[in-house]
Amino acid sequence: MKLLIKNCVLILTITFFISCGNPTDVVESGTYTGKIIEVEADKSEIYVETDDGKILELYFIEETKLTQNDEVVPFETLKEDQKVEVEVKKVGKRLDPVSVKIQ
Repeated sequence: MKLLIKNCVLILTITFFISCGNPTDVVESGTYTGKIIEVEADKSEIYVETDDGKILELYFIEETKLTQNDEVVPFETLKEDQKVEVEVKKVGKRLDPVSVKIQ
């Protein structure tokens, strides 16, 4: 019985850590280039891996400008593996995307 409980605790612990996903980085305000590694449309959120290996978690705000070929495009245009240039504003430990340009 003790072995069964230990195994259940181990499985739950592993499941918890797997479901937490990759840790993200907080960077200074500025412009970064990289590629989209995940799009969560229901949350208007993307994860971008920068060219220097940082992972940025970006929740679109009302002011975020999304463009492709200098034209404003809808959020649904975003896809994994797209190259992007993002301008972010650091607000505490959060990054607000000011602009996202699909390259």
